[in-house]
This record gives sequence, C-alpha cells and structure tokens, in this order.
Amino acid sequence: MEPFHHRESVRRAAGRFLVIIAATAFLCGACTRTEQPMRADGEAQGTYYSVLYYDRQHRDLTAQIDSLLDAFDQTASLWVDSSLLRRLNAGSTTLVTPLFADILDKALLMNRYTDGAFDCRIGRIVQAWGFSFRERSEPDSSTLATLLAEARGGIALHGDTLVRENAGTELDFNAIAQGYASDLVARWLEHQGIERYLVDIGGEVIARGEKEGGKAWRVGIERPAEDRYSAPVVETSIALRDAAVVTSGSYRKYYERDGVRYSHTINPATGRPVEHTLLSVSVVEKECWLADAMATAYMVMGLDSALAFIACHPGEPGTDAVLFLYDDHGTLRSHATEAWNSLSVER
Repeated sequence: MEPFHHRESVRRAAGRFLVIIAATAFLCGACTRTEQPMRADGEAQGTYYSVLYYDRQHRDLTAQIDSLLDAFDQTASLWVDSSLLRRLNAGSTTLVTPLFADILDKALLMNRYTDGAFDCRIGRIVQAWGFSFRERSEPDSSTLATLLAEARGGIALHGDTLVRENAGTELDFNAIAQGYASDLVARWLEHQGIERYLVDIGGEVIARGEKEGGKAWRVGIERPAEDRYSAPVVETSIALRDAAVVTSGSYRKYYERDGVRYSHTINPATGRPVEHTLLSVSVVEKECWLADAMATAYMVMGLDSALAFIACHPGEPGTDAVLFLYDDHGTLRSHATEAWNSLSVER
C-alpha cells in the first residue's frame, strides 16, 4: 500500500495595505473591534448547512456561502441535472475543472487506502438500488454482475480529460462530497480572515480555533435510532479543536420493501447493500473529506474488519473513531479508539 500523504490544497497569501495618514485613526479603530459571534444558515446538497464564526467585521456571510455551495453543486452533485458530474457520467467530453480533479484524486486515493471499501465508481449500482435520482428497484443477479464489471473498470485523468476503461462506469461522490464542501467553506472563511468557526453541512462538521472563554467546540454524536422517524438523541459529545468529525450510519438512510430493510451503504465488492450489524461510525480527522470517506469505508467493512483495519494502521489517517452496534440482546454497544475517548466529554 502506498504511503498516505496529506496535500494542502490552499495556501494563504499575505498582503500589504498602503494607507494615507488621514485614514490611520479609522483603521486603528477597526483593528480594535471585538470579534462578534455570527451565524449563517441555509440549504445545500439536499440538506442543511449551519456556520458559526467569530468576525471582527461583524459580516453576514450567508449570501457568499450560498454562492460557494451552489457552485460546488454545479461541479459535484448528482442532484443537479446540469452539474459537471452528471454531464461526464452521461458521456460528455467536457473538460474537468481543477475542483473536480481534486475530488476525484482524493476519492481514488481513498479507494487504494481502504483496499476498495471506499469506491466512487459505483454510481450506476447506487442508482439501480434506488438510492439516487432513479426509481427504487432491486437489480437481478445478471444486471448486478454487469454493473459490477462496469464499476471495476479503470478511471483516470489525462490532463483535464476524464478517461474511463468502461464507458458504463459512472461516478458518485456522495460519500465524500459533503465533507469536501465543509472543508471548502472552512478554507474560504480563513481567506476572509476568520480563524474561529464551526462549519456543519448535514452533519459533516469541521471546527477551527475555540469558542469564547477558550472553550473547545462541543459536538454531539447521535445515538443510532430505531428508524428514520425517530427523534434524534445525543449519545455522547466530544470536544473539537482544529479538527473535523463525520458520522456515517445505516439507521436513517434506507428503504423497506416486503419487510426487508435496504441500507444506502453499498458494498463495492458485492454490489449489494451491507447486511452486517454495524449501525454507525464516527471519525475524527484534520480534514472533513477524509473523515467522511473513512466513515463510509468502515460502514462497508463492518465491525470486525473495521476494527482490524484500525489495529493494522495505528496512528494513520482516519483511525480515530467510535463504532456503534446492537448486540444479540438488543443492547447498544460501542467500540472506541483511545484517541476518540480522549475527546469525549460528559453530556
């Protein structure tokens, strides 16, 4: 397995401001303004977003964040008909953007790192099971075999052109997109001079700095629910500083047919929804896209394989986690790493 390297995608630049003496008093007054807690809320990627931030300029950044997330959806969303992802999946020869190339690069990296548990090439399989913009159905064995063969074809970028070994291979970035979008908003905030914030896009959370009084951001981890209609209950909370946390679970995203519950998590090896007892996984990492991808990968692996992966990769990316399941007696059990336990706080 090749080494895992973090690649910093955005570099900060320093600027100089030339001012005339007459403006000095005004600028000095602005510099002494206290940071004001601000909030931006809205909708993106079929879910909510909420951003808390401390800003000396007391700016309402909702409109700019909306625009940023809309532009991201135009690149990577399956729910936007005209998105670059949808057009490429349909066979368009449109050139890819740097943003698209970076998402694909990270997705393929995670495929190698997790030995295939994370795979962005299963777009048509996800659709066949009804977890996308297509009607729900259960593919027969012959159809599934064809879809699996297509999904296993190679895919790469040659310059700014997407090249697929199999024309039927379709990409699905849903298991990494929200985490990536959270990182995108976080980097944009830092470009605005904001150093203390909490970004939450549909539960994909990234925090920087601290709250007032030097306190860490406190993030609740939901108790796996009985079904999608159950009211959310916080099972545990963690103190988050300069890190991201993502939870992936099978207890809300599913559908039922003839008494059978089909999880939205698809095993790339079988092309079928996972059937193990693992209910949810929460992962803490420096970057939200990485936590997002690893939480999905663990949900694919199941409890035993996930714990084995963590044990075989001590200290490596994506291995600070907590995993929940119900035992044979219906009791909720958790398996947490030592690093995760160090973040836990009393409810």
